[in-house]
Amino acid sequence: MVLSDYVTTFGQDLLQRYGERVHKITINAGFTCPNRDGSKGRGGCTFCNNVSFSPNARDHSPVAEQLQNGRKVIAKRTKAKRFLAYFQAYTNTYADVQYLTDIYEQALAEADIVGLSIGTRPDCVPESVLDLLASYKERGYEIWLELGLQSVFDTTLERVNRGHGFAEYKQTVHAARLRNIPICTHIIIGLPGEKRQHNLTSLERILELGVEGLKLHPLHVVKHTVLAKQWRQKEYQPLDKLDYISIATDMIERTPADIVYHRVTATASNDILLAPTWCNEKWAVLNGITTELHQRNSKQGIKA
Repeated sequence: MVLSDYVTTFGQDLLQRYGERVHKITINAGFTCPNRDGSKGRGGCTFCNNVSFSPNARDHSPVAEQLQNGRKVIAKRTKAKRFLAYFQAYTNTYADVQYLTDIYEQALAEADIVGLSIGTRPDCVPESVLDLLASYKERGYEIWLELGLQSVFDTTLERVNRGHGFAEYKQTVHAARLRNIPICTHIIIGLPGEKRQHNLTSLERILELGVEGLKLHPLHVVKHTVLAKQWRQKEYQPLDKLDYISIATDMIERTPADIVYHRVTATASNDILLAPTWCNEKWAVLNGITTELHQRNSKQGIKA
């Protein structure tokens, strides 16, 4: 009994399409964020310490060196020989298009890189960047535009100091779909002020706009964030593990089976994680979602 028996997972999707394992290698290309550099705000989202989302957020070595380091790590776990370069840390379209071209093509120059996954904000993807990504797709590369939306509710986005609303997401999705660029949308479960129905509504509205992939994340309380202060002052109470598993399972059931789940949980390292402590238990959560689907006699898409 494994998760991919019940959920369309990204790893299995790549395996079926490429005939072999394809792994992501995370790249930190030294980007910042308009919500941190003063363009839209300072300090970023209330929950954001980027180290909690990007394991190599402190790595500023050249792209080729990061790829080589990633290969070595993956070689210890699997025998994968093909990879996606995942530009993850901060906002990876937040630069002049010529700089983006240079950075992306450093990764694509590696013979075993089959494509790019670009993590960004919905308000930082101008037409010129979409045209660039579309050109790579036309050349046969695997391209994913990963949009960190987190919630469709503007009141929530304002509460966590996100610096954009749902309107920007809708605009970017429409423009990307005109170019046939696959989209993976990130949703955070457990945001301040949100309950189960907020997550289900977010999923519904995202699916209405069209998406090829989804990522689910539990909200981490990590050091050096506004959320950490709110948690210490008992202004925010994190979800417990069983609630997260239940909500994630509800969302999976309501997701059409042809949509790929790139992730159904996420972890934070113990050196920065404050709460909930179960957020460092990746396999316990994955196994919990698998067990919940099994016990419900359910699977992805059964309620879509």
